[in-house]
Amino acid sequence: MSADKPVKTEIATLGGGCFWCLEAVFERLPGVSNVESGYAGGKTKDPTYAEICAGTTGHAEVVQIHFDPKKIGYDQILSVFWQCHDPTTLNRQGNDFGTQYRSTIMPHDKGQTAIAEQSRKEWAKESKRPIVTTLEPLKKFYKAEVNHQDYFRLNPGNPYCAFLIEPKLRALENRKVIPKK
Repeated sequence: MSADKPVKTEIATLGGGCFWCLEAVFERLPGVSNVESGYAGGKTKDPTYAEICAGTTGHAEVVQIHFDPKKIGYDQILSVFWQCHDPTTLNRQGNDFGTQYRSTIMPHDKGQTAIAEQSRKEWAKESKRPIVTTLEPLKKFYKAEVNHQDYFRLNPGNPYCAFLIEPKLRALENRKVIPKK
């Protein structure tokens, strides 16, 4: 008997407002094996949620999306990213505002950088307003505290989840951006 070959996964790191929202969206995609909420793009080592919320660390709330590139491409991940948040609002998503909620793509290598640049150009052509999404090379990812992981799945009755995340998921399902659950 031969052992199954391990699946080679890649990682995408994206910020588009609250990481709870992004996590809920991306964990629904076929080919995505894991989504972790965390912080990246700042100067503070080992930041906490409280420090991030204070807006003084320079970090953004981000998700790391672990995916099988044979099942879903980085370009497809980015397509969902553009559609699940507003890339035209500077440091803001809905009621959440501050640099920690910025729209950002943090490529892991030159290949991802090239794909991200092309994707941003294409979406900018389609947008009625200027895209403010930054491309920041990923330097360090800090996984968020355990109570921020799988937040929507574990807290569907939380008012933030019920009134903001759930309607966003339904709208994305109706537009066929993500599969129905």
